[in-house]
Amino acid sequence: MYNDDDLEAAVAAGVLGADAVSRFRQFMEQRRAPSSADDENFRLTTSFNDIFVAIATLLILVAVGWLGRRVDPALGDLAVVAVAWGLAEYFTRVRGMALPSILLLLGFVGGAFATGIDVMDGGFLPTGDWSLQIRYGLSAALAAAAAFAHWRRFMVPITVAAGTAAAITTISGLLLGFVPALRDFVMPLILAGGLTVFAVAMHWDMGDRKRTTRRADVAFWLHLSSAPLLVHPVFAMLGISVGGGSDISHAGVAVAMYCALAFVALAVDRRALLVSALFYVLYAMTALFQVAGSSSASFAFTALVIGSALLLLSAFWRHARRLVIGLLPPGLTARLPVI
Repeated sequence: MYNDDDLEAAVAAGVLGADAVSRFRQFMEQRRAPSSADDENFRLTTSFNDIFVAIATLLILVAVGWLGRRVDPALGDLAVVAVAWGLAEYFTRVRGMALPSILLLLGFVGGAFATGIDVMDGGFLPTGDWSLQIRYGLSAALAAAAAFAHWRRFMVPITVAAGTAAAITTISGLLLGFVPALRDFVMPLILAGGLTVFAVAMHWDMGDRKRTTRRADVAFWLHLSSAPLLVHPVFAMLGISVGGGSDISHAGVAVAMYCALAFVALAVDRRALLVSALFYVLYAMTALFQVAGSSSASFAFTALVIGSALLLLSAFWRHARRLVIGLLPPGLTARLPVI
C-alpha cells in the first residue's frame, strides 16, 4: 500500500508525472466517494506485519523502560522517549506503518509526561495536596510540547489529539492547583475541555468535508478524545452514574440524552459520541426494564434493544443523516461533512 507521501516522493523522483498523480487522485476520490465520508475510514493496519512490528515495538519499549527505571525512574522514562523517537524515524517516517506509529507516538508522549512526573516528584516542587495538580499540569505541558515536536517531524494523525488532550490537562491542572475553589467545579471544567477538543475536531473536519485527506484522520482521533470528556460530565451533572444507582426518572433522562447525542453524531457524521455514552444508556435502560418487572433478564433485553437500534442506525446511517441535515440551517450544513 502507498500513501500521499509516497506519491509525492514518486513525483519528486521523476517516476510519475504531477498531472498523472493528480488525475489518479481524482479517480480514486470519485471511486470512493459513495462511502468514504459516511464510513469514517481510518487506517490502522495494512497487513499483519503492522501487528507483528507493533508487538515487537511494545516489547522493546516496556523492556527499555523497565531496565532504565532500575537505575532511576526518570532515566527509564527518558529511555522510552529516546527509543520511541528513534524507531519512529524508520517505522513511521520511512515505512509509514500506522499501528506501530500510534504506539510509538503514545510511548513518546507518555514517556515525556512520566519524565515530568519523575522530575517533579524529585523535589522540584514542595509536597502537599495543593501541588499535586500543578505537578500533573506541568508534566502535561511537557507532553504537549513533545506532541508538537512529534507532529512537526512525523505528522501521525493521532498526535494532534494527544497534544490537545495534554494541553487541556495542563490548563486544568494549573487551574485546580492555583485556584482551589475550582475543585468544586471539576465536572464543568472537564466539560469545557471536551467542548474545546470537539471544536478543534470540527475545525479539522470542516477543512476536509469529503474526508479524503489526513485531516479526516486527525479529526477522527480528536472526536474520539472529546467524546468521553463530553459525555461523562454531562451524565454526572445530571446525577447519572454507572453503578451509582438510578431511578426511572434518571433512566428516562439518560435515554433522552442519548437521543440528543445521536442527533449530534448524525449531524457531524461521527459515531464516537454514541460509543462513549453507550455504557450509560445500557445501565439506564436496564433500570427501566427492572422497573417494568423484568429484573432477571433486564440486561439481556437492554442489550437486544440497543444492539438492534445501533445496527439499524448503521444500516440507514446515510438516510438518517439526510433527515437530520434537513432540519439544520443551510449555513451550517454547508460546513458539515457531505452526504
